[in-house]
Amino acid sequence: MAEPVAVIAVCGHEAAYGRALDGVVDAGVSIVSSGRELFRSIAAHGRRGAETVVVPMTFGRDPELVADTARTLRAVPADERGTTVLAEPFGTAQHLVAWLRAAAGRVSADSALLVTAPSGDPFEDAELYRIAALVRRYGRHSLVEVAFAGGDPDPAEGVRRCRLLGAQRVTLLPAAFALADVPDVAGEEPVPVDVAGPLVPPSALRRVLGERVADARRRWNEHGDDGVSAGLAAADNHGHSHTHPPGEGHDHAHGHTHPPGEGHDHAHGHTHPPGQGHDKGHGQAHTHTPDEAHDHGHHHPHEPDHPHEHGPGPLHTHHRPSAPDADPAIRSIA
Repeated sequence: MAEPVAVIAVCGHEAAYGRALDGVVDAGVSIVSSGRELFRSIAAHGRRGAETVVVPMTFGRDPELVADTARTLRAVPADERGTTVLAEPFGTAQHLVAWLRAAAGRVSADSALLVTAPSGDPFEDAELYRIAALVRRYGRHSLVEVAFAGGDPDPAEGVRRCRLLGAQRVTLLPAAFALADVPDVAGEEPVPVDVAGPLVPPSALRRVLGERVADARRRWNEHGDDGVSAGLAAADNHGHSHTHPPGEGHDHAHGHTHPPGEGHDHAHGHTHPPGQGHDKGHGQAHTHTPDEAHDHGHHHPHEPDHPHEHGPGPLHTHHRPSAPDADPAIRSIA
């Protein structure tokens, strides 16, 4: 009887480098941090001849974890790597918006929401502000703030801000795999603080993880794609290289110029339920729940009077030409 597939869940700060998954995933799943621990785990499974699937455990805020995982997998010698494939990340920013909106829907409307997560780099933290803004825009809570464990503002400061803005109750909403800790707001008039979560219940987490593994194996068996190329490109649009002030940027691989008044086509890869349109393409995320999304693409020119008036339903992101292989890394429907 063939040995079942081995699963490696590689974790960064969103999963407390693996601690947040202890006792949550199935017993046979190897929980490792990125880097040397991942390298050793891949090599150990490869030497045993096990078919191995590596899943980056991110909610989409940490594309560097995906890229680092791909680089590590590529660095393992072929004779030790065996059949090892890189799955799509556990979640994307689109999924995170959907999961946060679902969790917010279970919180009383008279409570302020404090979206909390471990601090990452400045771009990851800025992404959480964008995500929280979407949760507020399409939710029923008038006050949605952001705080970072180990960052600024920290959860204590976040609770303090909510109180100063008039909140009578605050609910911590984790945008990570671990539950948030209730902060000690010393010297302040206390307000009740609740903790929602976990963001993805253990049963749903195991189901989504299983779907990532199944998709990766199918991609390998049908197309011989080990996922490494897509993984290497996952962080191409993340970081300082995409923060130029006006007039000081660089050409993002367009390879052509546009006469005055003429635009160019953007390829859109996005998801929305049947019968609904699409929203503005400013890096906004779809907000379907994981079981409702479906992927497809379309291609259309943006003319000066091209309307983008849509309701608060699905949103989409632009796929930039500088990362042509990034699409496969976020094509999941769950």
